[in-house]
Amino acid sequence: MKVLLDIQDNKAHHLMEVLKGLSYVKTQTLTPYKAKVLEDVKEAVEEMKLIKAGKLKARNAEDLFNEL
Repeated sequence: MKVLLDIQDNKAHHLMEVLKGLSYVKTQTLTPYKAKVLEDVKEAVEEMKLIKAGKLKARNAEDLFNEL
């Protein structure tokens, strides 16, 4: 199982030490950039789910390309 935690910087060091002490837990610290990319992808997936469920209207592809 994979779990993503959002921890205050001043509390993270202690928790990371605890987790590293558990032989069955692997830890990996994300850079702020990677965390932002991951959050953006998560939001995009949620938006796609809403579009497929008919709860959100899809954007025109041309509008999307113009935004980029």
